[in-house]
Amino acid sequence: MKIRTRYAPSPTGKMHVGNLRTALYEFLIARHEGGEFLLRIEDTDMERYQEGAIDIINNTLKKAGLDYDEGPDKDGGYGPYVQSERVKSGLYLAYAKQLVEKGEAYYCFCSKERLEKLRADSVNENGKETAKYDKHCLSLSREEVEAKLAAGEPYVIRQNNPQEGSTVFSDIIYGDISVENCELDDMVLIKADGYPTYNFANVIDDHLMKITHVVRGNEYLSSSPKYNRLYEAFGWDVPVYIHCPTITDENHKKLSKRRGDASFEDLLELGFLPEAIVNYVALLGWSPSDDREIFSLKELIEAFDYNRISKSPAVFDIQKLRWMNSEYIKAMDDGEYFEKALPEVQKVIKKNLDLKEIALMCKTRIEVFPDIPEKIDFFEKLPEYEASMYTHKKMKTNAENSLAVLRELLTRIEQLEDFDVASIEKLAMDYVAEKGIKNGQALWPLRTAVSGKQMTPAGAYEIMAILGKDESVARIKTGIKILEEDVNAAK
Repeated sequence: MKIRTRYAPSPTGKMHVGNLRTALYEFLIARHEGGEFLLRIEDTDMERYQEGAIDIINNTLKKAGLDYDEGPDKDGGYGPYVQSERVKSGLYLAYAKQLVEKGEAYYCFCSKERLEKLRADSVNENGKETAKYDKHCLSLSREEVEAKLAAGEPYVIRQNNPQEGSTVFSDIIYGDISVENCELDDMVLIKADGYPTYNFANVIDDHLMKITHVVRGNEYLSSSPKYNRLYEAFGWDVPVYIHCPTITDENHKKLSKRRGDASFEDLLELGFLPEAIVNYVALLGWSPSDDREIFSLKELIEAFDYNRISKSPAVFDIQKLRWMNSEYIKAMDDGEYFEKALPEVQKVIKKNLDLKEIALMCKTRIEVFPDIPEKIDFFEKLPEYEASMYTHKKMKTNAENSLAVLRELLTRIEQLEDFDVASIEKLAMDYVAEKGIKNGQALWPLRTAVSGKQMTPAGAYEIMAILGKDESVARIKTGIKILEEDVNAAK
């Protein structure tokens, strides 16, 4: 049997991290087993439909590298792959009517007011709604139903679940689960507007498209018995269910698209690489057989075993994602890295400086590309800073000895002919040896003077070589002035 999986999103906005994980797992299962991965657009919820959302889905899958074998633009013989187009054929209504004939479904003509009263009356002492439809319309005779239909009364079609016994279903992660039938609501299959509900269309389409494995969030566990009863009512094979653990934030609250939690697009805008996002999302609930964490998509395909998906909630840790992203940045070749870093460099550097050299300074020191500007802005303009920055206990520097060092180094630097990294380093090291001091006692004041920052992506030599002799000298003189004012004020 060839494995066939599908990603079936609703076009309701950006692709949330949980949706991306579902798509990724469906993709990996199919590719790992040499099967087929489908894209199906479930757009029957017209109230939540958002213009442009289908483009977001397509762009996300493309950027994530999740190429599908069949979809709206790749008909594999099971189309259309957009539910609203399938509705037009009367497909879902025809299947619902089959269930009505079998006694597995029935027409419901209850008014909105009656249903609202039923819900209101079902609220328990804790304020929780416990309503199930009361099967009121199941008692209607065939003649009464036909009369109401002929009169054009609005209706829905409901699933007819038994009240006795239990329904058992199997899940790869959760095993066999038994649910008492008395807990099952008679869910709506066809809505009053003629559209199928998500739950019903899902089952019909999965069967007709020969889907073998269904991956979804564990919030759908409670609906699975109703899905299974539909499969059994039609006499169809039930697919393999894989219900994934919840993804929470660091406060253990479930991530939610409606609450504005991270989407794939949001993460891209924050500077994360698509490959890093995919790698990280793969590990939100799944673990490989070893402790490895960095995977290319190809390596994920080879390693992915859905039996290793966990039941435990997965925590979306943005700091862990930042670390992973930094590993991808470090692994880039310099050309690709510079191409991605250049726009960030140009946000703050307007002078005629070596932009590539400045960018490369940051390669091992950033986690996302937008980290670059605040690390290099001092190249454009020396920031204002206090004399206290020259004091460093470990380096054994203070305002007095830093002032002496800068004065002595300035004279030598002004006389330096070749102003490159090697020449500047030799000058500084000769000075250190001559004075019998530690490297830091010379380099800390020097780097502070030319950068005005405590943390920089490179040392004094590299910074000065990029700034050039004139700018470096000017900045050292500024440092001397700041220190002189501080020392004089302390006397």
